[in-house]
Amino acid sequence: MALTNKVLLIFGTRPEAIKLFPVVHALNAVGGVDVKVLVTAQHRQMLDQVLDIGEVKPDYDLDVMEPNQSLDHLTAKLLTGIGNVLDQEMPDRVVVQGDTATAMVGALAAYYRKIPVSHVEAGLRSYDIYQPWPEEVNRKIIGTIADQHFAPTGVSAAALRAEAVSAEAIHITGNTVIDALYWVQDKIRANSALVSGLCDIEARFLGRKIIGVTTHRRENFGEGMDNIASALEVIAQRDDVGIVFPVHMNPNVRAIMDEKLGNNPRIALLDPLDYPHFSRLLSICHLMLTDSGGVQEEAPALGKPVLVMRETTERPEGVTAGTA
Repeated sequence: MALTNKVLLIFGTRPEAIKLFPVVHALNAVGGVDVKVLVTAQHRQMLDQVLDIGEVKPDYDLDVMEPNQSLDHLTAKLLTGIGNVLDQEMPDRVVVQGDTATAMVGALAAYYRKIPVSHVEAGLRSYDIYQPWPEEVNRKIIGTIADQHFAPTGVSAAALRAEAVSAEAIHITGNTVIDALYWVQDKIRANSALVSGLCDIEARFLGRKIIGVTTHRRENFGEGMDNIASALEVIAQRDDVGIVFPVHMNPNVRAIMDEKLGNNPRIALLDPLDYPHFSRLLSICHLMLTDSGGVQEEAPALGKPVLVMRETTERPEGVTAGTA
């Protein structure tokens, strides 16, 4: 990355924060770069947990989160809010990560001002615009705007080349989620109190195979969530397992899981875990069941297999390698 005077990193969700705090640290370690951080708080509480453990203090916070807001309402707020910050700061470069509304709108607002964009975790494709939805299209939009594409793997780099992105603009970097995971694992080893909140669960399921679960994808709302809950009921009939399930706060997830699974003694329904505690869950589990993209990368990095609860994935490398 060519050095510039001012770089603005824009993110708004927990996964973005996890994957960008190592980038913030790395840029701050480079002399001559004025690093600014704008968070949109598309996810409020879950974002704040990562900012704290990741030691990142935002320069701007749009605080746009509202319960069950529509994508068009969110997008409109993001576009005007990010635009106002860009007009105030006029950075030399904007950095976005992944596939969220915040990332897409951050790139679009920068494009409107002819500010170059760097895309972290570029080139992931499922080739189905409704799986994941709306993330697949968000990535494609960012890909048409960015002039620097930081692809995590050779597969993602090849996808970009197939879309006529010049080879000079593509940089295979690996995935920053692994940098973040190893960083927080080191912090846990130095201070076990960071994950003491799982001690009771670990004692409760001592001697059992722990199955970790996460689910939050929009395309699973409704029948998909019902199917996942029913499957977990069947799995929990085994007397050698304990299911640890941090349940997303979205009522489309929580209401179904509370109703179907709330009284099952072999299933621990928890509030969303902060980043250290979730890293601990990855460490102690036998396998992960998830529709998350990041978990498909994090769990195998700790030697844990993943069952992907989706019809498609933009991360086929895990399936090819046999880890997912």
